[in-house]
Amino acid sequence: MRSDVEVTGGIVRGETEGGLTVFRGIPYASLPVRFGAPHAVVAWRGLRDATRFGPPPPQSGAFGMDAVAGDAQGDDPDEWLTANVWSRDLDGRLPVMVWIQGGAYSFGMSGLPEYDGSTLARDGVVVVTVNYRVGLEGFGQVEDRPVNRGLLDQVAALEWVRDNIAAFGGNPDRVTVFGQSAGGGSVAALLAMPRAAGLFHRAIVQSAQGTFFTPRLAADITRTCAAELGLEPAALPTVDPQLLPAASDAVAARIGSFASRWGAAAHAPALFAPVVDGAVLPTTPWQGLTGSVELMVGHTRDEQRLLTALSGLLGEITEAQAAEAAEVFGPDPQRYREAFPDPEELYEVVRSDWLFRMPSLHLAEAQLEAGGRAHLYELTWPAPGMGGVLGACHGLDVPLVFGNLTTGQTAMLIGDVSPEAAAMSAQMRTAWVGFATNGDPGWPTYDTGATRLFDREPEVTAYPEQVSRQIWRSAPGVLDLSEV
Repeated sequence: MRSDVEVTGGIVRGETEGGLTVFRGIPYASLPVRFGAPHAVVAWRGLRDATRFGPPPPQSGAFGMDAVAGDAQGDDPDEWLTANVWSRDLDGRLPVMVWIQGGAYSFGMSGLPEYDGSTLARDGVVVVTVNYRVGLEGFGQVEDRPVNRGLLDQVAALEWVRDNIAAFGGNPDRVTVFGQSAGGGSVAALLAMPRAAGLFHRAIVQSAQGTFFTPRLAADITRTCAAELGLEPAALPTVDPQLLPAASDAVAARIGSFASRWGAAAHAPALFAPVVDGAVLPTTPWQGLTGSVELMVGHTRDEQRLLTALSGLLGEITEAQAAEAAEVFGPDPQRYREAFPDPEELYEVVRSDWLFRMPSLHLAEAQLEAGGRAHLYELTWPAPGMGGVLGACHGLDVPLVFGNLTTGQTAMLIGDVSPEAAAMSAQMRTAWVGFATNGDPGWPTYDTGATRLFDREPEVTAYPEQVSRQIWRSAPGVLDLSEV
């Protein structure tokens, strides 16, 4: 099978795997200036091997991601921005799905085994995954440097897809961008970014992380991280890239001490997020949609439960902790307390709503208000892994959508693979590929009131989280400094 392809920059050679041709580590942009905007790819001579993932950008130590990256992390920014492609027909004209991974805007890399695109590609699409800058490199606010550099990387990747995907058997006129958590928040941001207009035609937003910062909040957080190194923010581009995540991790370890200044961002906790600067990102997604891109959006039912478990608090939430969560994150704390008197449930619901569920719901609402098409879903199938205590938790959609039920960190949510888990994965892959192919995931559009529930017995019904919906009459706002 042919495995040489000419792309912007030169010729790359992939390899055949299970009936697919797979390319890894293809540069899609260069970074001649640290903390700068991505530039055109630097051309190479001869044939470039494309059988290994490119080194990821510097990673936070959260969840051991720095260790997972290990020796693969690169010190040279020009090595960070790479793409990977899975295709079953290099001569085809297949729909394209471009994945934006999550990671709280602090970590994430395209080479993780949970993001292997083989199963989705065999279902009839060309799959692309990409690295983009995270943490201080991608979202720190530094004077005289562009903001939202991680988002600018994603735009550069989509430009590369537009210009090159036909050589891999993909149709540049049928590109769907999809992402989860911070990746879902990124996709939402791309929908509101003028620079991304026309680069994709459909979008799938999974559990959109609803955190967006003002420039002054982002600048204050960056200044605090720089101080860990004894520096002003302007000096950050001169620092060894691998030192920056440790500085932000040190701030994250005591982020509670900044609650009076950073407000909900400190309580979340969230050190990095897209910045609503008025230029790169003119406004929030809930205000900036044009309706021109078809949208599928949804969330899991029990978003917060995994995060609570990872913090060691599952089953240990006190009334005081639940009340604080309602005050910090709830637009109407009293209504939350009345509707959810159990502390554990109150804590889970209000935090799920604030960070993922209501941002996702209101994105569908904003799409309709802009005159566009939207499909809404909720994953309600409970995760069988880790003793079955996590419910339909945050991240459960990732192994189901990719079909990677036994590899990667997210496979722990599945546990031993059962026929039921395999059937759930098939349900979701069919919907995702159907939407990418023809705009129809298999249920009516949200303007009819329809919501697809992914469970043992699939169901189309009214949106089930009506109490939360009634409390959240308005879309999420931009997070700002609590004091100046």
